[in-house]
Amino acid sequence: MEGDFIKLHKCLLPLSWLYGLGVGLRNELFELGVLKSRSFDVPVISVGNITVGGSGKTPHVEYLIRLLKDIAQVAVLSRGYKRKSKGYVLAEEDTPMEMIGDEPFQMKHKFPNIHVAVDKKRCEGIDHLVDDEETKNTDVVLLDDAFQHRYVKPGINILLVDYHRLIIYDKLLPVGRLREPLSGKNRADIVIVTKCPKELNPIDYRVLSKAMNLYPFQDLYFTTFEYCNLIPVFEEAKEKEIALSDIHKTNVLLLSGIALPKQLEVDLKPYTEGTKVETLEFPDHHSFKKKDVELINSMFEAMETPKIIITTEKDKARLLNLENLNDEVKQNIYALPIKVKFMLNKEEKFNEKIISYVRKNSRNSILVKGKDDNKSKDSNHSGNRARTISFRDNR
Repeated sequence: MEGDFIKLHKCLLPLSWLYGLGVGLRNELFELGVLKSRSFDVPVISVGNITVGGSGKTPHVEYLIRLLKDIAQVAVLSRGYKRKSKGYVLAEEDTPMEMIGDEPFQMKHKFPNIHVAVDKKRCEGIDHLVDDEETKNTDVVLLDDAFQHRYVKPGINILLVDYHRLIIYDKLLPVGRLREPLSGKNRADIVIVTKCPKELNPIDYRVLSKAMNLYPFQDLYFTTFEYCNLIPVFEEAKEKEIALSDIHKTNVLLLSGIALPKQLEVDLKPYTEGTKVETLEFPDHHSFKKKDVELINSMFEAMETPKIIITTEKDKARLLNLENLNDEVKQNIYALPIKVKFMLNKEEKFNEKIISYVRKNSRNSILVKGKDDNKSKDSNHSGNRARTISFRDNR
């Protein structure tokens, strides 16, 4: 049920009140124009949340990459959480994960033809992307985890809300996991309830839609995760890919260093009935140490065969360069790719809004021409006329 992963620490209410006072003051300074937000002449789409922890940002950014990469030069800008570098860094094919962070590393290796950069100061990062010689062909910038970075004024602000940690039931830090008051959701142009169970019925959607209490200008979508075939982490793997349906007789060590590992365990249950599943959980963005490697080796060695290690794509990025993982582990450790699926048959509507925004605001004459050509074609068919897509002006 919704809210089932929420744990509140009510004894910390005084600290939560002070935290809310500070965050509320900062937001008010932006609303009054004391703190300035910048607009850019390139389409900017922000994807983020108002909670601490995973809400599915990376899979949703990757969805946007897949949607746009064949019609535009996509650039992803992240802060590069827990990286060991400073300032602006543009990812190259051989850039180490430690220099850009695990999620940017993952995206660069999955989509080598896009630009991936990191910069804590997002305005400066966008300036680099649109002005530097190697990236000045950028057509659209996707901001990863930037809902609170209000110095940038995105053209589309997408807010992700975890179905299992609905913000309407959560509280401000440190009582709950809200980064800012619930009213922060009002800045979103699009709200997506993520990680929804596939078996939601119509009444569930209606209840959730009413509970979110959005404005008319805000669009609400629901998405769920689809899990793909397991892919090897190392070249030494025994198999190139393994279908999830093929692991039902295999003992599993579930290795994760993500914000909410419980959800992964729940989602894998249909595929692991009748098998023994052991879990090894680390904190989100965990940097694996020598003792962690020893623990992975020993736990897997103690398991009965047949056996396999399943980890996440984000963890894969941090496991690749680990030393002292034994050969048996390297041969049997696989990552589980995730893709986003829109529910209620609203994928086409979402795609249309994103593509229309990018074409309408592009600096690329080819993209603009494509938009104008479509208008010309549609104008000859009154029953198939393109709808005008508009977003609230939140400048």
